[in-house]
Amino acid sequence: MPSCGWLLVLSLAALTGIAVGAEGTERNCSLSPPYLPSTAVNTTLRLQELRERMRPLNISAYIIPGTDAHLSEYIAPRDNRVAFMTGFTGSAGTAVVTQTKAALWTDSRYWVQAERQMDCNWELEKDGRGDLITPHRLFTCNRSLKSIPANLVDQVWTERPPIPPDHLTQRTWQMKVDHIRNQMRDNPYEPTALLLSALDETAWLFNLRGNDIPYNPFFYSYTLLTMDDIWLFVHLDRVTDELKEYLNASCVGSLCVQLKSYDTVRDDLQKYVAQPGVKVWIGTEYTNYALYELITPEKLMTSSYSPVLTTKAVKDETEQRILRDAHVRDAVAVIQLLMWLEKAVPEGKETELTAAEYVNNCRSKQKDSRGPSFETISASGPNAALAHYSPTEESSRRLTVDEMYLVDSGGQYLDGTTDITRTVHWGTPTDMQREAFTRVLMGNIEISRTIFPSGTRGANMEMLGRRALWQVGLNYGHGTGHGVGNYFGVHEWPVGFQTNNIPFRSGMFTSIEPGYYKDNDFGIRIEDVAVIVPVQTKYGHNYLTFDTVSLVPYDRKLIDTSLLSSEQLKWLDNYYETIRRLMGPELDRQGLHEEKAWMLKHTEPFMESGSSASVCSSSMTLIALAIALLQNII
Repeated sequence: MPSCGWLLVLSLAALTGIAVGAEGTERNCSLSPPYLPSTAVNTTLRLQELRERMRPLNISAYIIPGTDAHLSEYIAPRDNRVAFMTGFTGSAGTAVVTQTKAALWTDSRYWVQAERQMDCNWELEKDGRGDLITPHRLFTCNRSLKSIPANLVDQVWTERPPIPPDHLTQRTWQMKVDHIRNQMRDNPYEPTALLLSALDETAWLFNLRGNDIPYNPFFYSYTLLTMDDIWLFVHLDRVTDELKEYLNASCVGSLCVQLKSYDTVRDDLQKYVAQPGVKVWIGTEYTNYALYELITPEKLMTSSYSPVLTTKAVKDETEQRILRDAHVRDAVAVIQLLMWLEKAVPEGKETELTAAEYVNNCRSKQKDSRGPSFETISASGPNAALAHYSPTEESSRRLTVDEMYLVDSGGQYLDGTTDITRTVHWGTPTDMQREAFTRVLMGNIEISRTIFPSGTRGANMEMLGRRALWQVGLNYGHGTGHGVGNYFGVHEWPVGFQTNNIPFRSGMFTSIEPGYYKDNDFGIRIEDVAVIVPVQTKYGHNYLTFDTVSLVPYDRKLIDTSLLSSEQLKWLDNYYETIRRLMGPELDRQGLHEEKAWMLKHTEPFMESGSSASVCSSSMTLIALAIALLQNII
């Protein structure tokens, strides 16, 4: 592609999502004719129609982001324009189309998947940089970034899925509005308005949930909050009389919500910023360029995240309690899955897909279940080496006792969102598999048991999850953890272990999920959710640690206790005791006595009661045997 001189265009209708500030055969495009696997999508006609629409607008290159107008991580099928244009269905990617070429940028997690799903119209750029098309990069090469009113992909996509025919659900909201307004008043830059673009921001502010986004209880919306007004932009034909009453939509006042059409957000924002003396506060991580460009610099105030996101990240006592409760019920479903697979896999009839369906069915029977929180990752053998693989009818492999199996799954409940990963082996794992699993577990434990000052950033302790792997030259290519919400997204920003996450505070929930992936062989991930809680130290105050709320035991046959320190073994036994204490009564309450027996068997302590913390029970057995042999010799 030419390096300079493009007119880069982003669709205003999509509000494009540019943030400011299995196994199968891969394609072979070098052959004549090119070889394409059955999983590849023919995009010739789609590209031809898109280019025809680009020409009269004098567009040199058209950018197709892999997100929606709210920069959501999970998007509705109707917003997956990258998948429609390229055939690639991974969750991260940006496509660029010129008159002569088309290219997809994605990170290393999805390179193999892209080669299996794209035809030879597309080039795969193996570049994980997130600044591919930022305004600064465009400036340096004399390119201009423009927005246009129509989305050209949508014009080509004649069978684009509609918005789901569902209405919004409700709870309460006035105290939250007052709290956010207080933060606006206290801010020294004196913002007069706060623009909320991320879908979970509006959902949290009004205690509303929807059904527009798969696996996420969100609805299409924006909010403009001032000291005197509340503007909620939604699809008005879906608003019920009950909802209008709940939102005080019929009155005039500072706690009365003015309902506006979703499609008018740009026009109404433009009218607001045209007034003198106004200043709009935005969170740059989730504000799209089409809205950002309307606000002149003197009327703009920015932070990485809005006060709604940073406030939502810290759960109050009630939110913490009910989110813990959701994880107890969720653990029942995972225990049911692992017990069933332990018996069913040796019979040779189960597959990755049937296992995913089984655990989701188990979750559906739990109290207040609202379905899975993401597409279940159910992967065996080489498929598990793909960190975000999910089985299909075509790719699903049969489960066997000869391979490792990884299941990463979660549920949505009215009181919380869950996410847990367990890796198991039903036969005899290799020495390398046991060592890799144990070192991944060591990383999970080291983070989980660390004590740190309040305000510490996750990025400053993330290496604890990798250290045991690094010692033998192993590593993993994904993040070590992310925030989790109360019936929100399974990846709840801005909590986690990345450099752009906010400092840890008491009441935050985060996943802890180190892993290791050996290409074309196996994959390991151990993921737990933990809440950050205060801890008493000998001298200091205001220190924190992690309290694990996921309650499913690890596979004992994959743990090499000789690699674990005494402190790690002690932590593991304490964790297993917590599982017994919390899961025993819940399994009894549900009448799941066989599952309780399985749980008790798999949570037996590793260290003998009263023994030195440095000696595990298996080591004690070996020592006793050695003494007996010596006595016989003597």
